[in-house]
Amino acid sequence: MGKNIKAMVMSAGMGSRLEPLTLGVPKPLVPVANKPVMSILFENLFEIGIKDVICNTYYLAEKIIEKYSKNNIGINFNYITEDALSGTAGGVKKCQSFFDKDSPFVVLSADGLTNADLKKGIEIHKNSGAIATIGIKKIPIEDVSHFGVVVTDDDGYITEFQEKPPVETAKSNYINTGIYIFDYKIFDYIPENTFYDFAKNVFPQLLQEHAINTFEITEYWSDIGTLEQYKQSNNDLFEGKCHFKHSPIIKTCSGAYISDSDKISKSVKFIGNSSIGKNTVIGENTIIENSIIWNDVYIDSNLKIKDSVIATGSKIYRDIDSKIIGLNEIIDNEIVKSST
Repeated sequence: MGKNIKAMVMSAGMGSRLEPLTLGVPKPLVPVANKPVMSILFENLFEIGIKDVICNTYYLAEKIIEKYSKNNIGINFNYITEDALSGTAGGVKKCQSFFDKDSPFVVLSADGLTNADLKKGIEIHKNSGAIATIGIKKIPIEDVSHFGVVVTDDDGYITEFQEKPPVETAKSNYINTGIYIFDYKIFDYIPENTFYDFAKNVFPQLLQEHAINTFEITEYWSDIGTLEQYKQSNNDLFEGKCHFKHSPIIKTCSGAYISDSDKISKSVKFIGNSSIGKNTVIGENTIIENSIIWNDVYIDSNLKIKDSVIATGSKIYRDIDSKIIGLNEIIDNEIVKSST
């Protein structure tokens, strides 16, 4: 792969579908197995030799900038901060000066958790002569109504897009993963200082020119953009469906867990699959079942935490079941209040 390949991670979104988790944390910093999803993306890029990365930031931009301006991943982190959201294509346009005119580049979404073979995608793109190459994923036909569907010809070039079609009218069960490889020429199709979207504005133009190629992602791919998908992606890790560097999975007689904390009582029982963040305290005889617990959480003794997500800084003094607890909340009896 060429030395000049650079990448952009689209990082400006509000992450509203992940509320209350994203009320104080930008979506790229939401953790999977205690590691921000953006860190996982950066590690994947570094492994294939892409070190120069830029992000467009907007919502809670300072937290992303603080996290990665000095990083130990090996990424040369660059960023712009948008004054207002400008759409997927508009955000890429604002980063135009970062990219080299004689080299393709990769664009990824910050909420994509994947083991996609980006090297393969880049080579397919280089050999195709296309302006854009999109990573596509085959999914069960019954799920197509939740995604943007891609229809291709025999050579893999896109002939049509269907946005969240009903099952009975879907012409394909391949979806757009939001993994893009572009030639620099893509910037000719995006006006400056205009809200512009790839799906609505850019790709329809490229379709007319037969200029969008595809590469199939047979490896793991998931969008953590909703609470259900976020919980499912965490579970997928335990089931061996996706792979990245993380703390060891500790197996028990009734489940498994990943922990970056040394403050868990030995009498805690784990059921199903759970992850425990740094400096989190879990008291004696508490049961943790299929839950995601972030850093610096306090969970009292003799409780049961089931099918829940608990964000950083929260304190739990009663049982919870199927709850999403935001940052710095105190859960005591039936009262939920902020500790900040």
